[in-house]
Amino acid sequence: MTQQTKINVGGLDFEWDLTQGRFLFEGQNSVLFWTSTAMKMFFDSIEEISGEDAAAVVLETTGFRQGQVVGDYFHKMGGISVFKASELITNTYASAGWGLASIRNLDIEAGTLEVTLKNSWEYQINVAQGKKTGGSFLPAHYAGIFSSLLGRSIWYEVAHSQIEGHEECLIRYFPSDETIEKNIHSLARRKESEKIRELEQLVDEKTADLHDMIRELSSPLIPVLEDIVVVPLLGRYDEARAEELLNKTLENLPKHKARYLLLDLTGLNESFNQHAAMLIEKLGSAAGLIGTKTVLAGISPHTSMTITEAGVDLSGYECFRTLQHSIHFALAQNGKTII
Repeated sequence: MTQQTKINVGGLDFEWDLTQGRFLFEGQNSVLFWTSTAMKMFFDSIEEISGEDAAAVVLETTGFRQGQVVGDYFHKMGGISVFKASELITNTYASAGWGLASIRNLDIEAGTLEVTLKNSWEYQINVAQGKKTGGSFLPAHYAGIFSSLLGRSIWYEVAHSQIEGHEECLIRYFPSDETIEKNIHSLARRKESEKIRELEQLVDEKTADLHDMIRELSSPLIPVLEDIVVVPLLGRYDEARAEELLNKTLENLPKHKARYLLLDLTGLNESFNQHAAMLIEKLGSAAGLIGTKTVLAGISPHTSMTITEAGVDLSGYECFRTLQHSIHFALAQNGKTII
């Protein structure tokens, strides 16, 4: 059985050299792929690795630049008008399985035209992928072709797509300062913005977790002995932190049936401020309303001066230099002592 190694279809040559494993289209090395399987897998892999947005820009950029190569090829041939080149391109692409293309309303002076595409390889791949919108390779490809043929920057918009249920894809082309470089930079900026938003969200989440941890660790209520609760005041207090401690303490005092609230000021040191002084006054007053007596411990000279400057009257509270002394005092009030 004789095998035919060369045929001519529509004026175009197809040739096979099986001894070398080569396929030639118009004398150029070419390859054949199944669109709905091998090429689908190729497109799926690109999207899986880089994401759909990046993949779309990659395909659009590749299509445009390949189109420029095609346009440059016809420039180098010489003696071929833009109209003739358009006719040759559509015939060649149809023979190569690129689908049925038609170039209409070409206005060289205005730099405008329309291209219709039907059953293109990109459409077939998108259908196999289950896409709902058409791809960007071929629309950008023709933009690259006519940017080269017309010697000016041409861009496109898809009026409607075959994959959306239309009989064919209609693409309009026009002069524009839109370029693939701008689209690449735009994608990069979008990715940077997305990453920044992700980092900001992560920071917010970690900050919230840290605040929760601080709230749990800061100024805990410690039931040291029967009827006696110690609250160590730690670090610097602002209005929000002071209010939070006040609420937390008043909510928990009844649970411990505390008769004495010992406020340990030792951990304040140089960070003692007017918010802390006002907090002590509020805690003492509020605790007294629920039957708990407030005792102050760990008052340093700096603390006493700040209290005086703040105009806070703590004369109604028992005050001790150390927490140990205040615990002994509270026990003594109940007729108890530590042996």
